Amino acid sequence: MAEPALAPRNAIHGVIAVWVVALAVAVALGVLVSEPERDRWLLIAFGGIVLLAFAVQLAYGRARGFIVRAAGSAMGALVIMALVSAGFGLSALVSAL
Repeated sequence: MAEPALAPRNAIHGVIAVWVVALAVAVALGVLVSEPERDRWLLIAFGGIVLLAFAVQLAYGRARGFIVRAAGSAMGALVIMALVSAGFGLSALVSAL
């Protein structure tokens, strides 16, 4: 008979960790990369974030809820990166006026 896991790790920590990395990467790219190149680098970074989301959820080691956790990580990262990108876009628009 298989023994149940006594204290499984909380899955939300992995999701939030991916969101924090997405926020840090988006802000760093917004500050360090020139405006014409920013879109390209944000797309590349989002691809890396999706791979990170899969890696974090695979490291969690539980099959139940994998799709929901990975999708939540990736979609949350997409929303965060979009909001940061919109903020930098609006600041560029205001500074051009």
